[in-house]
Order: sequence, then C-alpha cells, then structure tokens
Amino acid sequence: MDEKTELKNKYKRRFYDFTLELIKFIDSLPRTNVSNRIGDQLLRSGTSIIANYIEGQSASSKKDFTNFINHSLKSANESKLWLSLLKDSKHCGNQDTTWLMQELIEISKILASTILSLKGKK
Repeated sequence: MDEKTELKNKYKRRFYDFTLELIKFIDSLPRTNVSNRIGDQLLRSGTSIIANYIEGQSASSKKDFTNFINHSLKSANESKLWLSLLKDSKHCGNQDTTWLMQELIEISKILASTILSLKGKK
C-alpha cells in the first residue's frame, strides 16, 4: 500500500471513529425540545463529514474530489457551531464536549490542508 492510500485510510478511520463518538454523545443528550432539534442538526452535519469524504474517494475528477472535501469541511465547521450551542446553552447535561470539539478542530485542519494541497497552494 502506498503512502497516499495509507493516509486516506488513516483519515477515513479517524472520521469514522469521530462519527461513532458523536452518535453516542447525541444519544446521551437530554430529551428536551432544544437538545432534540440541535442534536438532529449536529447528527446531520457530523455524519456528513465522513459521508462526503467517502463519496469523494470515488470522485470522477480532481475538481469533483475537491468539492466533496470542501463539503466535508463545511460540515465540520457547522458541527462546531451546533456543539458549541449545545454546550453554551447547557443543553448537553454533564456530557463533556472537549474531545468532540478538539477532534472537529483537527478534522477541519486536515480537510483545509487537503483542499490547499489539491489547489496547489501548499
């Protein structure tokens, strides 16, 4: 396996593991109107990160691949918003959001760096 494929697989595993932890977190939210609605938004945007990344793996062109990675980045940024709202509005009970937020920040950096590389700006 070449280095590029190993890196893609490493990122895919990391994004997948993040998604599993996110699902556990959302399942543990209190059942209130606000946490249900924001949790639904977080689930949608959070699972979209890996979905677009995986979809991009079979893109038909570099431009198409870049678009999928860009959608993943946007979903990661959106997820940071929903997670922050849950935390700051105290709608996530005692659940610790630190790891999820840190992982979203790291995932965003990975995706942004990938986009810059694809565009030849890195």
